[in-house]
Amino acid sequence: MPIAIAAALAFGQQPASAQGLFDMLFGGGLRHNPQGEFPPPPRKLQPGTGGGARISSPTYNIYRADKLVRVDFKSLLPVPQPATAQDAAFVPSVTSNTFRDAVAGLSDYELFAEPDIAKALIAYYSANPDFIWLTDSALNGRAQDAVRVLGEAASYGLTPADYTVDVPAATTSATPEERTKEMIRFEMALSARVLRYAHDAQSGRVDPNRMTGYYDFPAKPLDLEGVLKTLAHTQEVRTYLESRHPQNPEYQALRVELESLEASEENEIVVDPKLLLKPGESSPELPKLLTLIARNLDDEMGGDYGETLARLGKSEIYDPELVPVIKAVQQRAGMKGDGVIGPRTVASLAGTSKADKIEKVRVALEELRWLPSDLGSPRVFINQPAFTASYIDNGEEKLKTRAVIGKVTNQTAFFYNQIKQVDYHPYWGVPQSIIVNEMLPRLRSDPGYLDRAGYEVADSSGRRIPSAAVDWGAYGSKIPFSVRQQPSEANALGELKILFPNKHAIYMHDTPQKSFFERDMRALSHGCIRLQDPRGMAAAVLGTSVDYVAEKLKHGHSTENVTRVIPVYVAYFTAWPDMSGKVEYFDDVYDRDSKLMQALDATEAVRAPST
Repeated sequence: MPIAIAAALAFGQQPASAQGLFDMLFGGGLRHNPQGEFPPPPRKLQPGTGGGARISSPTYNIYRADKLVRVDFKSLLPVPQPATAQDAAFVPSVTSNTFRDAVAGLSDYELFAEPDIAKALIAYYSANPDFIWLTDSALNGRAQDAVRVLGEAASYGLTPADYTVDVPAATTSATPEERTKEMIRFEMALSARVLRYAHDAQSGRVDPNRMTGYYDFPAKPLDLEGVLKTLAHTQEVRTYLESRHPQNPEYQALRVELESLEASEENEIVVDPKLLLKPGESSPELPKLLTLIARNLDDEMGGDYGETLARLGKSEIYDPELVPVIKAVQQRAGMKGDGVIGPRTVASLAGTSKADKIEKVRVALEELRWLPSDLGSPRVFINQPAFTASYIDNGEEKLKTRAVIGKVTNQTAFFYNQIKQVDYHPYWGVPQSIIVNEMLPRLRSDPGYLDRAGYEVADSSGRRIPSAAVDWGAYGSKIPFSVRQQPSEANALGELKILFPNKHAIYMHDTPQKSFFERDMRALSHGCIRLQDPRGMAAAVLGTSVDYVAEKLKHGHSTENVTRVIPVYVAYFTAWPDMSGKVEYFDDVYDRDSKLMQALDATEAVRAPST
């Protein structure tokens, strides 16, 4: 959701400019609030006015994975029936008879699986009493392919132990009865683990919506019985199981990166992550940083700065000649390129260890399994940790612009939707959370300030009423009025917004606070996505030109529907490949990676005792 009044929510602005904007919008008389938010509520409130009521943001939950259940094989066991003349005439197939005979070996078998998988196993084998993985009491080609695929789970960032199955030895001294029992148990165990693998590959190992209200993903149903039916009638087991994974270039690039990282050596050059160095200053850490830069030079950078680095690469003094080199490195990493060597510059070159990178890639692979396998084209992709928004069409990034996302206390959700509309010179419907948490304290002592500041107040029937006529002190967290800001230069949404209706009231929009885009850390809004180039993004999603958008803006408030299907991903990836496939790493702004790792650990802990 967007920021409130441009001045009133000017996070981090200098006191003088914030105060000036407060005066402009509210008619003066406001004392400066150090946090740059709405003024605090009066010290004394009338009893029963609900002065302490707030609308809280979503929280993060301790993840609890579904407990495994013991598969109940009773319904598969044969029930003795009196012989009849009709039975005597029926001669079952050898395979079917062998399976029915073998099922008795499941009577005391303890196999644990997820509840839906346990149910699917019984349903499938009740309707299809035959082996999938065995032929003539031996592992067939399907079984061998399935075991190999399960054993390669780590290449997808999965945990191989989750899919382990004890494979019967080819030769054994066991009796025929013991061998039959061993084989039927292998049949059931492999089916259970194959189903787990297919589910995890398609949907991920954890349910993200259980982790926090900031995650919002539709279910990705998987017909588990259908999976077994397919596998029973195909020899292309590997092809089928691998097809359950996301089939997009980003997923493949992350897999390649994971393989490369695991085969690489730990970076032997370690730079102080707290290094702060300005031109003219010196530090023994500088040569280390310059060595890393020189090691990763491409043809373009090498042609521009190779000679400078060769000549000054051992210097501990930050010579002015090195400033263009550092600026170029910073700009390539998405920073503003100020030439000051600080923690973010160090982190982009040497601040992420091999272990940290591997964890980020594994997290990214899991998160990508929550999204559609085909991300669509064209699409809009917003990566919150990178503070960027891109328009991608036919495998080409046609537009990439800096973005501002929600601050840590007002985090942007992680979800996907579809672009629907562009609003020119939009109204801003103030979210209830901002009305209650930020405006209400001021309104109790100054009920008319919304009238003066260019806001409209309406009751539940949509009838406009003066802000001054409302007894704001009578309300707590539930306010039966809507508030919207009229289009203006000071409107919090700027000159346009791009809508993709969702329950989080998040959209992309312009902003009057252009200076925020000059910062490297841009988690500064109330949750909505502010764009540095909103006209470019509007033109892209409308399939038109920036000149067209500029002309529309000359004619005041209007709306225009987006007629094409354009998915938008409001995503959160601390490891993500660029269009060439090179994986870039970003700070975990909201500390979500660690929360996902906790959920994955909880899932592994539940699965660990399974047999």
